Amino acid sequence: MKKIFVAVCVSVLALSAAAGAYAKDWFTVRFGVDASYPPFESKAPDGKLVGFDIDLGNEICKRIQAKCQWVENDFDGLIPALKARKIDGVLSSMTMTPQRAQQIDFSSKLFNTPTRLVEKKGSGLLPTAESLRGKRVGVEQGTIQETYAKTHWAPKGVEVVSYQNQDRVYSDLLAGRLDATLQDTVQADIGFLKTPRGQGYTFAGPTLVDEKILGKGAAVGLRKEDADLRAKIDKAIADIIQDGTYKKLASKYFDFDIYGG
Repeated sequence: MKKIFVAVCVSVLALSAAAGAYAKDWFTVRFGVDASYPPFESKAPDGKLVGFDIDLGNEICKRIQAKCQWVENDFDGLIPALKARKIDGVLSSMTMTPQRAQQIDFSSKLFNTPTRLVEKKGSGLLPTAESLRGKRVGVEQGTIQETYAKTHWAPKGVEVVSYQNQDRVYSDLLAGRLDATLQDTVQADIGFLKTPRGQGYTFAGPTLVDEKILGKGAAVGLRKEDADLRAKIDKAIADIIQDGTYKKLASKYFDFDIYGG
C-alpha cells in the first residue's frame, strides 16, 4: 500500500509539474483590447479587429510562437482583468505611468503619442482650466487623459465627463453635449479629425506635458509575476524594430515616427 501511495504521489507531482511547465510555455497569449480607438484598435465592418496594436500583437505572438487571443473590454476594466487572470496582457495603447506601474509591469516601449484637446472649430478654447471653466470636457474612463483632466481641471470648475469608450465621447461631442474632448493626439487626428464626422472640429492649443500623469510612451501591460512572458515579448519587440518589421507595420497607419513621437 505504501508503494502504491508513493507512486500515486509521484504521479500527481509529475502531472502538476507538467501543468506548470505547460502554463509557462505560453502557447496562447490573451491580449485585452478596447476596440474603440482607431487607428490603434477598432473593428472592421466584418467585425474583425484591426489597427496598429493588433498588427503588433499578432507579430509579437508569431515571434514567441504563441497563438494570439484577443479579448475585448472597456479600457478601465483592462487592468482589473489582467490582475484577475482573465487576460495575460493589455495591448491597447496603454501608456506607462508611475501610478499604473504600482499595479502592473510593462514591456519595453511600443510607441509614444502626445495628448491634446479637441474642440469645435471657432470655439477658441485652450487646454487650460481658465479657458475651460464652466465647460464640459469628455474623456475615456481609465485613461491618462481622464486622470489629467480630473487632477488639473476639475478642481477649478471644469466639468469632466467620463465615458466607457471613445465612441461615446464622440457621440456626445457631435450632439453638442460636450464642449471638447481630451485624448491621444494621433487617435484624435486619424480616428476622428480626418474622418467625415470630424470635419467641423480641430485641435485646441498645444500638446500637454506632464510626465508623471501622461507618461512616456505606450507598452504591453503585464502581471508583475510574469517575468518570463515579459522577457519573451521584450525580445520580440526588439527584433521587430531591428529587422524593419516595425517600420513596415507603422507605415500602414502613420506618415511620421510613431515610436519616438
